[in-house]
Amino acid sequence: MAATCARSLGKVGWALLESPGTRRSAAATYPRYRRAYGTGGTGAVSQLLSSARGRGGAGRRVLGCAFLLGGGLGLYHTVRLSLQQHLAQDDVKVSSGPLSLTLYQYKTCPFCSKVRAFLDYHGLPYRVVEVNPVMRHEIKWSVYRKVPILMVGDDVQLNDSSVIISSLKTYLIAKDKSVLDILRCYPEMKAVNDRGKEVTEYSNKYWLMLSETETTTTYPEKGMQKEEMKWRQWADDWLVHLISPNVYRTTGESLASFDYIVREGKFGAYEGFFAKYVGAAAMFLISKRLKSRHGLQDDVRQDLYKAVNDWVAAIGKKRKFMGGEQPNLADLAVFGVLRVMEGLQAFDDMMANTKVKHWYRRMEKASRLDEGLAAGKH
Repeated sequence: MAATCARSLGKVGWALLESPGTRRSAAATYPRYRRAYGTGGTGAVSQLLSSARGRGGAGRRVLGCAFLLGGGLGLYHTVRLSLQQHLAQDDVKVSSGPLSLTLYQYKTCPFCSKVRAFLDYHGLPYRVVEVNPVMRHEIKWSVYRKVPILMVGDDVQLNDSSVIISSLKTYLIAKDKSVLDILRCYPEMKAVNDRGKEVTEYSNKYWLMLSETETTTTYPEKGMQKEEMKWRQWADDWLVHLISPNVYRTTGESLASFDYIVREGKFGAYEGFFAKYVGAAAMFLISKRLKSRHGLQDDVRQDLYKAVNDWVAAIGKKRKFMGGEQPNLADLAVFGVLRVMEGLQAFDDMMANTKVKHWYRRMEKASRLDEGLAAGKH
């Protein structure tokens, strides 16, 4: 609207300056610049020209200059306003502030630990809601009854650790997409697993939803994307299943593990006592079934050792991380899974008997660089 008005004022000004009387006066004063211009214009322009008749060339020149000045000022303000609006839109995109994130979790859950590792590494502030694993009152509002759940604001719910990580990583790279738009790329599917139990799965959950240019920038070397996806899936499908059989390997380790779970989790006094002793006994027995289900050796430590050594071998000696100089999503996933064993015998044995120690310490340092930005962590 402002631009149209500015153009109209400019036309009026030129019409007045180029009217016959004005041209004659101007030609007498500045004969060198005499040229033929058409006056043109109808409607409001013609009316203004009519009102200027009889005032002489000087009057028309003054009036024409006034309109030109007005048009110029109008155009200037239009351009300035347009530029301010453009910059304001860019500011909204760049400095609209961090996402409002709330993580519903069990602290000792490896899948929740994966999400925290990602959030910490990327310096994304988040609030933690520790869920009572018995009653789960904290997530009674959700149809999805597992953790982790990540809420973005008050209305966007992300489920499944790998979907959460892929969605947020895509959001951080593709600035033109909203979290809700990205989430639609990971449709929910119902399936029945090999034990006849209905489970919820998500399509594409190890993919980042990026343009070709963004993909090339994120994965500059051939094979990087496939390698990252392969090991992210390995962490979910294999590594995570080695945790329970190892931390509940013996009755003593099982009791120590539940002491840690109760201490770090959200339990009432009676729930904690029950969980510590009854839960420890139950998980000791369940771990034996898990060992059989996943085809583990009698000494499950050997499977853990082999898994982390396979991981270190995949990184190789020339890279600090699988991502190169900086961790990628596979690094963060493996680190998040292994981290839940810290303080337990299985973790100490792993650090002492495998080659994972140096990579793990580098990951600790990298993930804590921005950890102080995370809100709600005390």
